[in-house]
Amino acid sequence: MTRRRGARFAIGASAALVYVLLYLPVLVLIAFSFNEARTGGQWTGFTTQWYRDLAGNDQIKGATWNSIQIAVVSTALALVLGTALALALVRYRFRGRAASEQIAYLPVIAPEIVTGVALLAFFSLVLGRLNDILGRDAANALRLGKPTIIIAHVAFCTAFVALTVRASLRSFDPRVEEAARDLGATPWFTFRKITLPSIMPGILGGGLLAFTLSLDNFVITFFVSGPGSATLPIEVFGQLRRTISPEVNAVSTLIFLASTLLLVFALAAQALAARRRSSQLSDDETDNRPTMEDHDEPPHEDHVAAAERSRRPHVALERMWRR
Repeated sequence: MTRRRGARFAIGASAALVYVLLYLPVLVLIAFSFNEARTGGQWTGFTTQWYRDLAGNDQIKGATWNSIQIAVVSTALALVLGTALALALVRYRFRGRAASEQIAYLPVIAPEIVTGVALLAFFSLVLGRLNDILGRDAANALRLGKPTIIIAHVAFCTAFVALTVRASLRSFDPRVEEAARDLGATPWFTFRKITLPSIMPGILGGGLLAFTLSLDNFVITFFVSGPGSATLPIEVFGQLRRTISPEVNAVSTLIFLASTLLLVFALAAQALAARRRSSQLSDDETDNRPTMEDHDEPPHEDHVAAAERSRRPHVALERMWRR
């Protein structure tokens, strides 16, 4: 009994220490965004002046808007490509599948500095060739900017989306799709009405992960960004090299609060979807349960279970069709 209590206390203390190390710096950042002192780590009084100054700081506002634009576009493209990649790797067998899987997940394990240098070399080569083909001089040459940042972010975000969607696909029952095809559903209707809602939690989780990674990425973005395309991490890094601006604390606080609200919304959406699926399954089990009037003699329990498993996807699909 004493050992169990000691183990529980050790686990609880370790968890508390991890949470303190993770969130205490964030709380300090939020607190000092209301500090009157412009520099230093001493609290001198409460103020909201830095949030008012943030509204007039065009550099930080422009960098924040660039980050949001790049993150939204990159996340949308990564969701489409990552979902298609996960479907191809899970559902289909083709030559070179194992090698394709390793290559697709390489951005997850590759150091960002290596990815950034490789993308910089790639974009420099491609843009140089395009400028030569189009005959553009130095003044009108194609340069690094938002398009190259979006392509770079899609390149590494797609792998993270594919990982989360693949986990959802592995827990998805393929018999439901077979039942849809037996009832005459087209492949597009089956994907839109059956597959997509079932893997939506994985897609939503992958989208949140991709959006977060794109929003706060610094290393890769630093290599592939150009004039006028600085994101918020690059702008913050540039200001920290000179001095710690209180506006940086304010904008970081606002982004943290927005990310928290987005996470809460995503968790609520996933919980609601899971509740709907569980209620639908319980209704199907109630409707499909055989009665004594349906048999001359009591059915065997194994036969009843097999009948329920085989009829459940068809009944669920028939209900969906009626809607």
